[in-house]
Amino acid sequence: MFKKVSILVVALMVCALSLSGAGTASAAEAWPKEKPFTMLIPFATGGGTDFNARLVAKIMSDILGVRVNCINRTGGQGVVGHTAIAKGTPDGYTIGDIECELNMMHWAGLTDLTYKDLTPIALIVSMGGSVIVNEKSPYKDMKDLVAAIKKNPGKLKASGSSQGGMWHLCTAGMLQAEGLKASDVVWVPNDGAAPSLQDLAAGGLDFVVCTPNEADPLVTAKKVRPLAVVSKTRHIDWPNTPTLKEATGSDWLLDSWSGIAAPAGISDEMKKNLGDAIKKVWETKEFQDTMKKAGKNLQFLGPDEFKEFLKQMDENYGKVMKSVGIAK
Repeated sequence: MFKKVSILVVALMVCALSLSGAGTASAAEAWPKEKPFTMLIPFATGGGTDFNARLVAKIMSDILGVRVNCINRTGGQGVVGHTAIAKGTPDGYTIGDIECELNMMHWAGLTDLTYKDLTPIALIVSMGGSVIVNEKSPYKDMKDLVAAIKKNPGKLKASGSSQGGMWHLCTAGMLQAEGLKASDVVWVPNDGAAPSLQDLAAGGLDFVVCTPNEADPLVTAKKVRPLAVVSKTRHIDWPNTPTLKEATGSDWLLDSWSGIAAPAGISDEMKKNLGDAIKKVWETKEFQDTMKKAGKNLQFLGPDEFKEFLKQMDENYGKVMKSVGIAK
């Protein structure tokens, strides 16, 4: 009798385990549920970050058939929004758009938050800089420009952003990679690329560092010309312009990037689900065409590769911010 009962108990246990496994599989297959997603956006409505995030949210909703609610959490130069993403509910239904400011904020002493406090899901845009000279400049390539800086330290003038801005940091790191100091070029602070490029076209600067899409109108008008793009690959609209690596052998990179992340602590299963979903979004014709029309340089990296990318960018930002005296 005891033997029969034991056999019955074991059979029931096996059945229960089988049903439990089936239930787990069904739950995984059911993702996403009808529960809506939340897309947190760390900068204001109407800006570039908002544009990227809302496009991802719209296409993601179309693909998954689940609503994606966009919420702008602004403040603290991006600290508030990025912190909200990191501390969100790690259930796979809260995501956010993270930007290159994440690599800068903690070095500037604004927060302790770093990329390690989030779960990277996917890089979607990576916009490196470009080195631009006047059309009549004597510098025909990057080697000419670097040689001139080495021969005349502190004489050449450059611009592209404010002091300590993105393109100032990019230029300082680029110089350091060539064994030069940031002070070997006089940085002329400007409110962005537009006035800098106008100064360059008028002959008031020796070179400008900015995104290719910012320089493209004047390049097309043959007022200025690019010497190199500071990115891993050539820009889609400038196929004949070499990368910095091709031009000088330098591995220096400082991208203005955009990606999607989830809160810390989500499961590996949910991380994979989200990574797969964002990849499908990125691959759609709508995403590709809309982003390219907006002048974005597209690059996709999945969760693990994106984490390594963030590590490299964080180290590069820290090194160059310290060198120009703006790291705390």
